Amino acid sequence: MRLTKFGHACVRLEHEGAAVVVDPGSFTDPAAVVGADAVLITHEHVDHFEEARLRAALEADPALRVWTNAAVARQLDGVASRVTVVGEGDAFEVGGIGVSVHGEWHAVIHPEIPRIGNVGFLFDGRVFHPGDALTVPPHPVETLLLPFAAPWTKVGELIDYVRESGAPRVVPVHDALLSPAGLAVHTRLVGAGGPGTGAELRTLGEGESADLG
Repeated sequence: MRLTKFGHACVRLEHEGAAVVVDPGSFTDPAAVVGADAVLITHEHVDHFEEARLRAALEADPALRVWTNAAVARQLDGVASRVTVVGEGDAFEVGGIGVSVHGEWHAVIHPEIPRIGNVGFLFDGRVFHPGDALTVPPHPVETLLLPFAAPWTKVGELIDYVRESGAPRVVPVHDALLSPAGLAVHTRLVGAGGPGTGAELRTLGEGESADLG
């Protein structure tokens, strides 16, 4: 399985000829979805879901399909036949890539800000993208995509989350809000310069790929 990091929280997973793109939002080059079989959206925030861009991608590729939660699906009226609503406990396949769905809610930003739905996606039982939440996967995974910086994140909680997930490899995502200096600080604390998570921290630049085995 090959993982490519795109802008912010967006990644592209490719395996045996199938390609799945997760969360190509407003900070992501629209080219990330070109040639993909499916787009998966964890939740409705614009840095994960940009309606106009996704509609354009669907118009450009009649074979493209979308899996997401109910809130996002409601915004895609007119293309509903190509959108599948999923939630906690659901499972499906995209070109031989098995996907299971975990989690229900976005992390709390502030008690006075209403929470929205959020689903995480587990690929072939090996790679987990939690969206904007610290949902613990149902079993230890090989690769955890870690939301590095957001209005709701705290580095100490990220460290504990990696430990609880049991993942031997972590790839940071959700990092557009960090300056280069801030990214270096987070990388040090969650990586070798911090208290330790038991996981290898593998950072990927824009458009950079890694073979996950």
